[in-house]
Amino acid sequence: MIIIESKKKTLESLKAQYPDAMIIDVTSHAQDEFVKFSPFYPNGGIPVPFTDDIAVSVEGIWQGLKVFEDADVDPTFFSKRDMKNLKRTVRKFGPCLGHRKGVHGEELLGYIEARKLIYLPCYKWVLENKLQKLVAAVRIISKNKPVVLLDYNTNPDVNNPKKPLSHASLIKAYIEGNYPE
Repeated sequence: MIIIESKKKTLESLKAQYPDAMIIDVTSHAQDEFVKFSPFYPNGGIPVPFTDDIAVSVEGIWQGLKVFEDADVDPTFFSKRDMKNLKRTVRKFGPCLGHRKGVHGEELLGYIEARKLIYLPCYKWVLENKLQKLVAAVRIISKNKPVVLLDYNTNPDVNNPKKPLSHASLIKAYIEGNYPE
């Protein structure tokens, strides 16, 4: 069994709630190899949808393809290896207009469509091509005892635009064979 919980909860409360579980932090602040599950982690070699570029992180792709009122795409984010300063914000660039469908594409994708056409395929590519050993480890552990995946966001609904999507929920869905398409 795999459970998604908020990284904001205390370790003590999580251990009390799930006394037999293995608790795994999959955020960019994880202190072990599971940090590689973070969309911010520079796993490298990730194909950027609708273009010939390659990126080092899923978050770099997501941020790099954003289009704002005062700024277009920024492909320099595709090569950022530092897991900090990877956000492009409305405070700096004005309202987000959408994500460009490819660096040189004409079409702007809405938030949910961008999740489905950019974020989900990129994250799945990382799970399948860069993290198979870690995926297998979580799969094996979850067969023997509960696994709690910690994430800052716990929204598993791809179609919910009100909250950021939980990448931990994507790990769970992938392992359980129901990754959203």
